Amino acid sequence: MRYDLVIFDNDGVLVDSEPISNRLLAAYLTELGHPTSYEDSIRDYMGSAMHRIHDLILERTGQRLPVDFDEVFHARVFAAFERELRPVPGVAGVLEKLAADGVPYCVASSGSHARIRVGHRTTGLDRWFSEERVFSSEDVGRGKPAPDLFLHAAERMGVAPGRCVVVEDSPLGVQAAVAAGMDVCGFTAMTPAAKLAGAGQLFSRMDQLLDLLV
Repeated sequence: MRYDLVIFDNDGVLVDSEPISNRLLAAYLTELGHPTSYEDSIRDYMGSAMHRIHDLILERTGQRLPVDFDEVFHARVFAAFERELRPVPGVAGVLEKLAADGVPYCVASSGSHARIRVGHRTTGLDRWFSEERVFSSEDVGRGKPAPDLFLHAAERMGVAPGRCVVVEDSPLGVQAAVAAGMDVCGFTAMTPAAKLAGAGQLFSRMDQLLDLLV
């Protein structure tokens, strides 16, 4: 293994949550008077922290989202996760192999700790992620595309940024990893390869990932 730490994004990489959350986000924003299609949500918000949604709506419309926006949205998402969420096909095998080989790994997500944990419990991935392996943009206050989250994860895991590889599926996440000075494997299952052009390597199926790490 040529890396000392594998950092996974969560949504769309570990759990197949992007279709669920972006469907609900588009519907909720539209409900609030900000017409948004599923495609709009994927384009503008996929991979971003909640503050980016607030910032973009304010920038575009001059209006602030309701003070309980995050609470209502997360309640809807968590309920849908419990009904529908599945792990990304093949990811359990990747985690099992990394653990068996003693390769350090963690998750660094724009989502909240609560969102990460709900998704992992629902899909059974919680067995692979103890508390010290879970990092959220909540920990640093500034989400992707800023590099802060990935740098924080590397520091807490005791690994230099240049010895890390990030597994990402969003343009914002790729930008953040590159800004952090880390290599990137771009997962193209949902995102066109052209939009992940900053990634050093691209793959479309999770069972291809291990070959990129050696």
